[in-house]
Amino acid sequence: MNIQIFGTKKCQDTRKAERYFKERKIPFQFVDLTVRGLSKGELDKVRAAVGGLDNLIDKNGKEYAKRNLKYLVHDVEEMLLIHPLLLRTPIIRNGAKATVGYCPETWMDWS
Repeated sequence: MNIQIFGTKKCQDTRKAERYFKERKIPFQFVDLTVRGLSKGELDKVRAAVGGLDNLIDKNGKEYAKRNLKYLVHDVEEMLLIHPLLLRTPIIRNGAKATVGYCPETWMDWS
């Protein structure tokens, strides 16, 4: 398994996901979205795995409200690439498979 966890240190679900993989001694790579976002290729693969961009953007988050995106017409993909904090977290990738949020039932099936 080649697990990547995309999230922030302040996100409670991201910390829970890290703990899930640590407890099972499954190695993972943590990518802090405050430092680096997803590349275009990563975003395309995650979008395909989770069923579209609407499942990736956090419309209830602070960043979405801060940028007034509720009232602006915008390109969702472009905004997610420029502002990675708009993503719902954690995003867990295992090759072509991916989940958004805390989904231990799905992760069990990956091993």
